[in-house]
Amino acid sequence: MSDSDKSYRKVDNFYKESKSTPSFGKNVVVPFVSGVLGAILVVGTCFGVPQIKNSLLKSEVATSTKANVANTSSATSQVSLSNYEDTSIAVANKILPSIVGIEIKYNVNSVFGGKSGSAEASGSGIIISQDGYILTNNHVVDSSSTNSSSNNSFYQISEATQINVYLYNDSTAYPATIVGQDELTDIAVIKIDKSDLAAAELGDSDQVQVGAFAMAVGNPLGLQSSITCGNISAVNRELTDSDGKSGKYLQTDAAINSGNSGGALVNSNGQVIGINTLKLSATGVEGMGFAIPINSVKDVYQQLIQYNKVKRPYIGLTGVDVDEQTSKYYNIPVGIYVKSVENFSPAEKAGFKAGDVIIQMDGKDVKNMNELNTMKYQHQIGDTVTLKINRDGKEMDLSLTLAEQP
Repeated sequence: MSDSDKSYRKVDNFYKESKSTPSFGKNVVVPFVSGVLGAILVVGTCFGVPQIKNSLLKSEVATSTKANVANTSSATSQVSLSNYEDTSIAVANKILPSIVGIEIKYNVNSVFGGKSGSAEASGSGIIISQDGYILTNNHVVDSSSTNSSSNNSFYQISEATQINVYLYNDSTAYPATIVGQDELTDIAVIKIDKSDLAAAELGDSDQVQVGAFAMAVGNPLGLQSSITCGNISAVNRELTDSDGKSGKYLQTDAAINSGNSGGALVNSNGQVIGINTLKLSATGVEGMGFAIPINSVKDVYQQLIQYNKVKRPYIGLTGVDVDEQTSKYYNIPVGIYVKSVENFSPAEKAGFKAGDVIIQMDGKDVKNMNELNTMKYQHQIGDTVTLKINRDGKEMDLSLTLAEQP
């Protein structure tokens, strides 16, 4: 049953009725209730007198303290909301100067010709250096995935014609240029010509625990410098986005809306632990936002700054996943069916042929292309790996040296 088909209902609590005799109610219940009511009246009257009220409260605190010492197993601790408030205020004060609003303008042309127009998109960014480097999502600045309402099959959108950045408490539009983009991780770096900026402190997303404090900061719906607070709902949540790219995310119930993309998810220390990227949007769905863990993009943005691209290891083949059903139907192993091998690629040099089925990499089973790519990206360019294949019913090992992806 799909999520949309699920129905929820209240579960009523039924209590078994217990009958009592008239004598029990008359002899026990009535006097007991009368005593309780009398006590309530006396205490209520006393609370009207300040001196007696304070004396009673002090007595209650002292008695409660003694009870906690005597029997800790039944003690109930109360958490002051002022602590939560102080944390939120401190985190907001620390992170807000490091978060920017981003506005992008495009030219729009109809595929049928004729009059052209313009389109705009907006998002958020995180200052990562004092000299103007800003981290954001690739889909914020990439025209092929902009959230502009004009982006549909009847229009063609140009590359960004103008990118403006707005700093915290500053209405000045600072022109920005794209330093580098990485579609695979949905990360981009842009830069403005300004110094002495407040760079965000990056945290360790590998240490994040479920239930931890989380604050989402960004530019939702054009409302710059907005925060929402919540908790970490899950870590390492595997998702596939609307473009078919899979990844692992931090899940939070802090509200994330359009324009939050590229903004920060921060912990109780005001450290960036994620980049707000996705939200689950459907009827009846609330509080399901997702952020790219910051640890997974540190190397990416550093390479974008250094090389204007990300250098990745490359095999050079196209494959088709072979699942259990396909395996039984065609009588081939579960793994990756090699559909084609690129000329002059590491795969060709290693001896791969169309029709091979990849079943292992470095001794670990491989069931699909996502698993193969995950294992591949754990290696460096120039590393040598061993791939086990099945060719015409026979298994063999092929040694392959990873090259830089063209």
